[in-house]
Amino acid sequence: MPWFDLPESELSDHRTTTAEPEHLDGWWQTRLDEARAAATATTLDRHQPAAYGPVEVFDVEFSGARGDRIRGWYLRPAGAGAAALPVVVTFIGYGGGRGLPVEHLALPAVGLASFVMDTRGQGGSWSIGATGDPGRGDDGPEFPGVMTRGISSPESYYYTRLFVDAARAVEVAAGLDGVDPTRIAVSGASQGGALSLAAAALQPDLVTVCQAGVPFLCDIQRAIGLTGSRPYAEIADFLSRHVDLVPAALDTLRYVDCALLARRIRADCLFAVGLMDETCPPSTVYAAYNEVTTSKQIAVHRFGGHTVPPSHQERALQHLLSALQP
Repeated sequence: MPWFDLPESELSDHRTTTAEPEHLDGWWQTRLDEARAAATATTLDRHQPAAYGPVEVFDVEFSGARGDRIRGWYLRPAGAGAAALPVVVTFIGYGGGRGLPVEHLALPAVGLASFVMDTRGQGGSWSIGATGDPGRGDDGPEFPGVMTRGISSPESYYYTRLFVDAARAVEVAAGLDGVDPTRIAVSGASQGGALSLAAAALQPDLVTVCQAGVPFLCDIQRAIGLTGSRPYAEIADFLSRHVDLVPAALDTLRYVDCALLARRIRADCLFAVGLMDETCPPSTVYAAYNEVTTSKQIAVHRFGGHTVPPSHQERALQHLLSALQP
């Protein structure tokens, strides 16, 4: 595939031209307050001890947006006992769900607790899920897409609910037994990278480390006019027919644009970008990265597409261990 976006020499100066909505912080605070007011107790059930041996694995259910029940996994390293450990809250890419715990053993293997959030209304394609989108009456996972679900207003938009879920996941993880609430990281790639940025922006007092690989939902208005690849193409295809919804939809997208939310991040950040990424164009990743004012670094993969190479996964582990040391 070609280099189709801005030249590499211009990416470090790229800024989004999308205007931030007025009172954005207050608007998100209202969403979080609504979720907290509707929340019920988190539950943890031990999962398959015969399969995972000394690694403790728990099936988690917690309250996300509007009090909707969201599933997850909580894994603790072998031999951790009751020690208060740093925890990494992991978010999943588009179409995927939380999968099975066997897919999430890398972090416990290096001594970190892991909290994996399921993705409401997804988990029907490359990785299985267990959470529906109760706002639509669904009670289980489904095949995407979700890009235009409720797009006529920010209050009804799917990603508003998902961002609140992510912020609540951080709160819930911080309150679990055996977690040090001063050492919390968020991590994910693609949609998971967007959720990491959103969680770090909405929970700046809790998140100390943020990792976003080839993040989605950054500089969204630029992205939907630049790439023909899905998932962004879901929006362009929809608006090509529903022309009356264009102004409302573009306004909605401003509320979940991680290039705007990134201004609020105070965590130590590690980004990854592929300069041949046709799914999340590199300029959109830089639009978010360039808004972060705290400690940050970006891994640039000149011939990378919409992937995070194994070498970066090792770099990410090193970054977590270094940043989360007591």
